[in-house]
Amino acid sequence: MKVKLPTVHNEPKRRRPCRPPGAFEVFGFLVGIIFFILGLGTLLPWNFFMTASMYFNNRLNTSEWSNGTVTTRKEYYFNNWMTLLSQLPLLLFTLLNSFLYQWISEKMRIAGSLVFILLLFILTAVLVKIPMEEDRFFSVTMATIWFINSFGAVLQGSLFGLVGLLPQRYSAVFMSGQGLAGTFAALAMIFAIASEADSESAALGYFITPCVGTLVTLFSYMLLPKLEFARFYLDSKRKSYELETSSRLLPTDAVEDRVKSSDPSNGSVVNGDPNKADSGEEEGVKQAFLALPSENTSSPQKSSILQVFKKIWVMAFCVTFVFTVTLSVFPAVTVDVKTVYGGKWERYFIPVVCFLFFNLMDFIGRTVTLVSKWPSKDSRLFPLLVVCRVIFVPLLMMCNVQERNIMPVLFSDDFMFAAIMVFFSVSSGYFVCLSMTYAPQLVEPKDGETAGVLMAFFLALGLSLGAALSFPLRFLV
Repeated sequence: MKVKLPTVHNEPKRRRPCRPPGAFEVFGFLVGIIFFILGLGTLLPWNFFMTASMYFNNRLNTSEWSNGTVTTRKEYYFNNWMTLLSQLPLLLFTLLNSFLYQWISEKMRIAGSLVFILLLFILTAVLVKIPMEEDRFFSVTMATIWFINSFGAVLQGSLFGLVGLLPQRYSAVFMSGQGLAGTFAALAMIFAIASEADSESAALGYFITPCVGTLVTLFSYMLLPKLEFARFYLDSKRKSYELETSSRLLPTDAVEDRVKSSDPSNGSVVNGDPNKADSGEEEGVKQAFLALPSENTSSPQKSSILQVFKKIWVMAFCVTFVFTVTLSVFPAVTVDVKTVYGGKWERYFIPVVCFLFFNLMDFIGRTVTLVSKWPSKDSRLFPLLVVCRVIFVPLLMMCNVQERNIMPVLFSDDFMFAAIMVFFSVSSGYFVCLSMTYAPQLVEPKDGETAGVLMAFFLALGLSLGAALSFPLRFLV
């Protein structure tokens, strides 16, 4: 009688199944909403802070009467300093987060950053009603800008690493949330103009709104670990899956049958030779256990940062180049475009065509990636199309930007400027979202967080390079 050995399924080893249990998939939609809110919460505070630039300039560049003439006490160049002190910590702390995220817990980085951003905006809102000498107010505001962007960099980098552990559609949802933050800020600017509110009252609204948004973001993040669907992907150890796999490869009843069959008392042999029966059993047991995942595979060691970078460097280049092109002309160049029409439209022209159009079309470009992803992550056409976006730089510089130094005006009409802004912003959002979505797919699941954190650094690098290039490009106009 032949001994019936357990069937060994030669399945490929996986560190996690492709899909969660069907009972939990119903919560996937809720997880998507949470990541949309998290994306919105990362950029909403800073977008509203920038929207209040008129309030800061009015409070700093005050005038006084001297010998019958109006003189300005001191020029603070607030916009220039705000750009410098926002991009520098963003780049620096995103770089630090790329190396330190393995030693500081995710909850500390994300929840802690949100709490400090909330406190800084509460402080900024309180200062609206507190009289203060200009130099001191300037110093406090610059320090606030530095710390808001420092914590914002850690928050954004950590969330990109977190979303890198989930399926790719959640990266697109997260990026869409970020794109909508600028749209809300632009709408707030337009409503403030329409209501004809003074700069102080408008600023108070600009600072209170991010406080509410940050609180909602914090509660959403605290809810995330309570959802089984999210825990399925975010649990790094996944020991339960290995145990489930082991039980499937070597069922308990099969083992018991084999033990009974190998019992000498029942006299079971292979071809009448007890020795062959023993050797056959040993071989079968050996094969069965070789198919089981080892302890090392249940918690695999992460690859080094350099190893991950070698796999995602094309996507890192793409996201850096897209933001370099975008920030080199927006808003430094586009904000100085003048309308050819007068009247009330002149007040709304820049808030609508420059800021609202850009942020709304950028959001649409990011959202399109939820239903269409072209070119593919392996296509050579993808980085080529990203590089082709550089054509928008001279096109926007040749719009009706005033004052001008060197370049001629080729597109003086408002419609041409609006059309260029639409294609400029849609392509920016689309290619940025594709780059950030593709990167975690190019590495193993265990390195998804590292890939997300690295991409956040190159995103910040693109922002900084674009901001640096905006100064010479504005002069060339």
